[in-house]
Amino acid sequence: MQNRMTMTRTGTSVLSTNKVIRNTYMLLSLTLAFSALTAGLSMAMGAPRLGIVVTLLGYFGLLFATTKFRDSSLGIVFVFALTGFMGFTLGPIISAYLSLPNGASIVMQAMAGTAAIFLGLSAYAVTTKKDFSFMGGFLMVGILVAFLAGLGAIFFEIPALSLTVSAAFVLLMSGLILFETSNIIHGGETNYIMATVSLFVSIFNLFTSLLHLLGFASND
Repeated sequence: MQNRMTMTRTGTSVLSTNKVIRNTYMLLSLTLAFSALTAGLSMAMGAPRLGIVVTLLGYFGLLFATTKFRDSSLGIVFVFALTGFMGFTLGPIISAYLSLPNGASIVMQAMAGTAAIFLGLSAYAVTTKKDFSFMGGFLMVGILVAFLAGLGAIFFEIPALSLTVSAAFVLLMSGLILFETSNIIHGGETNYIMATVSLFVSIFNLFTSLLHLLGFASND
């Protein structure tokens, strides 16, 4: 009897985990497509950069709303609002790179690199089922330090620090992809809305960091 109960719980846990994974990647695909649409819209409109203050207020405000309503259908609305806003802020950045002589190549390389890293790390975490929960504390501290250093690079206009932050974010976002995917597989993250946000932010920061590094590497 006890063995049957254990098997039932295990089966239920696996089904629940598979559902979270399925819903997360489905929602992630939709939000990526929506953010690409809003990025294209901002490029077509010739929208200027919103500025660091407006961008941070918009991001953290929508992130707070998404977190608050993560267990309701309204959370889906805020996920699309958040990712759409991030896509809109990305449009002017892509436009700036496309205006360079080899800008199209830089953007395509950044996109290909982002896709390769995300798919490779996700496949590794899913197939090996390794537990990367031990990375949580390191990633949290690392992202906070890199974020503050990035703000310093912007306000004090230090290109070398900005490049260092971009390189650090490539590593940190790669680690976050492993951590979040592992977290879903092992039942640490049971809310697919928050899992989607975490993976989307990882992809977004990975792409912009690669864009910055590749742009610098190709600039005489």
